[in-house]
Amino acid sequence: MPSLPKPTLRRPLRRRGNESVPVAEELGAARVEVIEATGTDAGLKWINFSDWRSVERDWLKEHFDFHELDYEDLNSRNQRPKVDEYDNYLFIVLQFPRYDKELRRLNAIELDVFVGPDYVITIPKAPLPAVDYLFERCESRPQVRDELFGKGAGYLLYRIVDDCVDAGFPMLRKIGNKLEKLENDVFEGRSNEVVRDIFTAKQEVINFRSVVRPMRPALADLERMTKRYMAADLDIYFDDINDASERVWDMLENFKEVVEALEETNESVLSHQLNTILRVLTAISLVLLPLTLIASIFGMNVRVPGQGQIEAFWIVVGVMTVLLIGIIALFRRRGIL
Repeated sequence: MPSLPKPTLRRPLRRRGNESVPVAEELGAARVEVIEATGTDAGLKWINFSDWRSVERDWLKEHFDFHELDYEDLNSRNQRPKVDEYDNYLFIVLQFPRYDKELRRLNAIELDVFVGPDYVITIPKAPLPAVDYLFERCESRPQVRDELFGKGAGYLLYRIVDDCVDAGFPMLRKIGNKLEKLENDVFEGRSNEVVRDIFTAKQEVINFRSVVRPMRPALADLERMTKRYMAADLDIYFDDINDASERVWDMLENFKEVVEALEETNESVLSHQLNTILRVLTAISLVLLPLTLIASIFGMNVRVPGQGQIEAFWIVVGVMTVLLIGIIALFRRRGIL
């Protein structure tokens, strides 16, 4: 079984009264943070890699004898969520959504985890606020550390994964609020302005779904394979993660239907506006067509009845005016204008 020797380079312990509080450690050039349980829970360690470079990979290989395929997966950039079970440990690959403010889009952040009887190793490939926040709480609050470490490696893994899954709900709420605003904009006559916003919202839903979809079978495998690291009365905890994941998926399914309906509705509104414009232009053309015909006849460069008489001019103008009023009245009666 892989074992972690006592680190030789340690930061001094912070003391609160007579109590020693373990803090994160940076071992040599490798950015490796370690929190160790104290008291009756001594032995369990949470090792977190704040960066993943060649020096961190060398440190992990030096201290742990994991399978070579696991190290190969750690170096790969395109891993699907999965859970690999070995005799003495689990290797877990998960992905969680994170909003990139610079690119203004949702990205998938990979979290690799090794779980053994007395350790949990987390390797986020990019900053994951949920993992960083939980690690900081364990470091600074003894009661939180005792609660998480006191129930074994399986329960610590549950809290890490559960916090990462729950971090998706605020993003879902923002997407929901955006869809509500888009719905109001569509029906308030701003259809032309929201076309790009609808596309952006649709892309966010698609990206979110692409992250969550492959996670669902991986979380189901995680619930089954982590039982050996949890007490019998704690089995239900990973079922809670699956419930949260299903809620996320149900919300995404709902958002998918809403954004598709918004897109169709917006297209219908734009088509209706276009049809209204074409109808008005057609009516104007039909109104002017008889007048143009009369003017063309009497404007021919040949002799016509009443030529050279001012009375004939006013008669033609009167006929055109009566015809114009009659056509407009007919179109209004039929609802064309």
